[in-house]
Amino acid sequence: MQEMAALTRIGLAGLAVMGQNLALNIAEKGFPISVYNRTTSKVDETVERARVEGNLPLYGFHDPASFIQSIQKPRVVIMLVKAGAPVDQTIQTLSAHMEKGDCIIDGGNEWYENTERREKAMNELGLLYLGMGVSGGEEGARNGPSLMPGGSYEAYQRIEDILLKVAAQVPDSGPCVTYIGTGGSGNFVKMVHNGIEYGDMQLIAEAYDVLRSVGKLSNEELHAVFSDWNKGELLSFLIEITADIFTIKDDKGEGYLVDKVLDKTGMKGTGKWTVQQAAELSVAAPTIEASLDSRFLSGLKDERVEASKVFGPGILSGGPEVDKAQLIDDVRQALYASKICSYAQGMNILKAKSTEKGWGLNLGELARIWKGGCIIRAIFLDRIKQAYDRNANLANLLVDPEFAKEILDRQAAWRRVVSLAINYGVSTPGMSASLAYFDSYRRDRLPANLVQAQRDYFGAHTYERTDMGGAFHTEWFKIAQKSKI
Repeated sequence: MQEMAALTRIGLAGLAVMGQNLALNIAEKGFPISVYNRTTSKVDETVERARVEGNLPLYGFHDPASFIQSIQKPRVVIMLVKAGAPVDQTIQTLSAHMEKGDCIIDGGNEWYENTERREKAMNELGLLYLGMGVSGGEEGARNGPSLMPGGSYEAYQRIEDILLKVAAQVPDSGPCVTYIGTGGSGNFVKMVHNGIEYGDMQLIAEAYDVLRSVGKLSNEELHAVFSDWNKGELLSFLIEITADIFTIKDDKGEGYLVDKVLDKTGMKGTGKWTVQQAAELSVAAPTIEASLDSRFLSGLKDERVEASKVFGPGILSGGPEVDKAQLIDDVRQALYASKICSYAQGMNILKAKSTEKGWGLNLGELARIWKGGCIIRAIFLDRIKQAYDRNANLANLLVDPEFAKEILDRQAAWRRVVSLAINYGVSTPGMSASLAYFDSYRRDRLPANLVQAQRDYFGAHTYERTDMGGAFHTEWFKIAQKSKI
């Protein structure tokens, strides 16, 4: 191993690509770092990368004892290992060599309650613990991610100077990191970030589908459209990479690579957790739910191929003639309006959970730290931050005066796109769910009165009235029977 002049400032265990890149980022910002991995070849690989990428102050260790002993006290160690049991095993391995006052930070996509359980267990050993969401993928980890640390504030203070330099830096709004709150709040916020990401990706895929299937746009035209969109209100990482994808030719055959990619989407679980939490908290999140359902349906590739033989072509012919320029502009507006709904749902989940757990989440500050480094980074987040700056207790993003005006200005185009897609047999579950969410939220009276009457009829669940206070029950069955006689 390399010669060390002195003890390092911090340690990192778990050297898959994210771990390697974050370690190199920390070293590059001038903080000497020790690294360890159970498979020692990864340690050597990281040390070599540090040499090649600028003789960075990174030191590798093949065993946990010498790794921990190489770090200055009180020690801080970041773990980047697979969520679940591997985290518990790594904690066990590392904590055996640690002392009271040392700190462990889990940088993985962990279920927030696991983080709370571990923080409690570490406290009993006299160790500090943080669960830190890290967003930005491999590129972000190396050059500046968005960081969401939650748990012990004392632990955060120990590492704040490092995180402020390592995080993505956004002009006029600063480093993309903030102390999120106590307990598992950092992991929870990262989970909802991923749920919003699911919604964003689904809405973009639907925009692509409508433009391609109804508007008959070529990949070249799609590249031009998404590139143009990336210069305005939709400017974002996901729109930018979408534009790029349409330019990549297939290196194993003719045509474009995107057309050869199997239409079957994978997932790791954070989107599912977000939807489960929405249900637990009784928060409507139909756009995020639609994106998850779309991934489930995409997985039924063989069944869909058979169903297409039963029901005929997926795209219906005979729909109305389409003006391509008008369609492109309508889809842009529909995408933006739907996106507002998706983010509103994500923020509502965060607000409800913060109230339940007493985390005191600052939603405007979350929008700020998502402006750089992370997968959902977008100019649009500026608007969200401003909305919460105007009113920290905003009931829903939709009713912020600026967002309300933007939705009203776009609703005609939004309705045209959803109607057109329905007439052509092109499914737009995310856009449709967003529109239904908006239409339900803006109505002062919904048909829920009938559902509550049904519940009282068959289960004596009682109901409230619009014209007087109290709980009421009616013998609906008996009255109905009498009227039939």
